[in-house]
Amino acid sequence: MQDKAGDLDSKNLSDLIVKGMQDKKALEITVLDLRDVKNAVADYFVLCSGNSDTQLDAISDSIEEVVFKSSRQDPWKREGKNNKEWILIDYVNVVAHVFKKDKRQFYALEELWGDAKISAFE
Repeated sequence: MQDKAGDLDSKNLSDLIVKGMQDKKALEITVLDLRDVKNAVADYFVLCSGNSDTQLDAISDSIEEVVFKSSRQDPWKREGKNNKEWILIDYVNVVAHVFKKDKRQFYALEELWGDAKISAFE
């Protein structure tokens, strides 16, 4: 479950991110397992959609709270909180993407990383 540094392994971290998304009723939660994809920038991308600025904020805050409570880990980087179209929360090996619905379709990350193993959640 945890590596030498006390950090969560990437699979468990992706599970916590999914839980944070589910806690705020995120839509279309999808996990892209990139571990077997050549030149991938992370082990996992976890994607979801929200309907409003308020929901995007709530989802991104929930992800950070759930991960911190379980692992005492803060994200390495976060972007997009101001424009609220695509919020990215980067934990290095796992990256959470919280999209406004139309922006997710526009960027189509699932298609860009077509070689990834894809899991969808309710």
